[in-house]
Amino acid sequence: MNFDLTEDQILIREMIRDFAQNEIKPQAKSLEKSHQFPEELLKKLADLGILGMSIPSKYGGIKTDTLSLMITLEEISRVLPSLSVIISVHSSLFCYAILKFGTDQQKEKYLPKAAKGEILGAFALTEPGAGSDIHGLNTKAENKGDTYILNGTKAWVTTGSDALAYILFAVTGNQQGKKKLSAFIVEKDSPGLQISHIEEKMGLHASITAEIILEDCPIPAENLLGEEGKGASIALHCLDVSRIGIAAQAVGLSQRGLDEAVKYAKQRKAFGKTIDKFQAIQFMIADMATFIESARLLTYRASSLLDKGVPISKEASMAKLYASEAANKIVYLALQIHGGYGYSKEFTVEQLYRDARVLTLYEGTSEIQRLVISRHLLRE
Repeated sequence: MNFDLTEDQILIREMIRDFAQNEIKPQAKSLEKSHQFPEELLKKLADLGILGMSIPSKYGGIKTDTLSLMITLEEISRVLPSLSVIISVHSSLFCYAILKFGTDQQKEKYLPKAAKGEILGAFALTEPGAGSDIHGLNTKAENKGDTYILNGTKAWVTTGSDALAYILFAVTGNQQGKKKLSAFIVEKDSPGLQISHIEEKMGLHASITAEIILEDCPIPAENLLGEEGKGASIALHCLDVSRIGIAAQAVGLSQRGLDEAVKYAKQRKAFGKTIDKFQAIQFMIADMATFIESARLLTYRASSLLDKGVPISKEASMAKLYASEAANKIVYLALQIHGGYGYSKEFTVEQLYRDARVLTLYEGTSEIQRLVISRHLLRE
């Protein structure tokens, strides 16, 4: 399998890298410190076509291969991981779900606006009492003919307060004692929908995470995504795709950790020489680089398989599991190389250390990834 990038992929990488260095990096620390949503940067990225990379040209996008999108997420995450996850959710969950399961009417209504950045999309699955166990969801959607009435609470919604539309999952019935889920496209200004709480998170401060309450919220029946009762399979399929995006985010964050560690090791002196001359530091850097290349190859492989139209559940989980756990090891080592200075907010590795922690939690914990992988292997 050849993972040499094509000319187009290299051009995309260089364009995004240049944008990240010149436009994102100067604002990154202030956005994180002030917990400010990067609205202006998203507008600029929309102008570059980045928000439409998963959308076909007939709907106003610039549909690229999956690997190009992952390279983009990786490069943005090297500078501002919060921005990377916002784009990943918008592209790999919201836009992808409508493109894969939506009606022609739904595609024509939402995708052109999503490509232009006129709306940002979010994915509302998790609830206060249900995350990994999607059949534990309690939000209900009652079919009233031409409308569904939604009641419930959604938690940990990335871009929840700034998105203008959500892919939202609710219970629409029971079959043999098992809840049947359905997916809906829900607009933020729907009556009865309110943003009830903004999470104060450990990291990713420029990515705003919200709790949403639905009280007798009417949704047009035409906003049902896919078939009624098929929501669980829609959610699991979309999560398979989005896990590659989280892996790409982890790779970019890890690369920044290595970059910062190498730069510091070449400058910091101890015992009369720079610390990059010490074998202990050299071994740490070697491990970090090896972890990154392994994570990158797993991510690229899953991306390639998705574009070939083959099942990717196992490969996406492998990429997400390895890349997220590697990222936490890498930023640990980067901070260790910085010594006491790594514990200071003055240095980038302190932020990376906090930002990396959630990577093994969202889009399915590491434990869930191991379950997915092992089940596939044992079935084979």
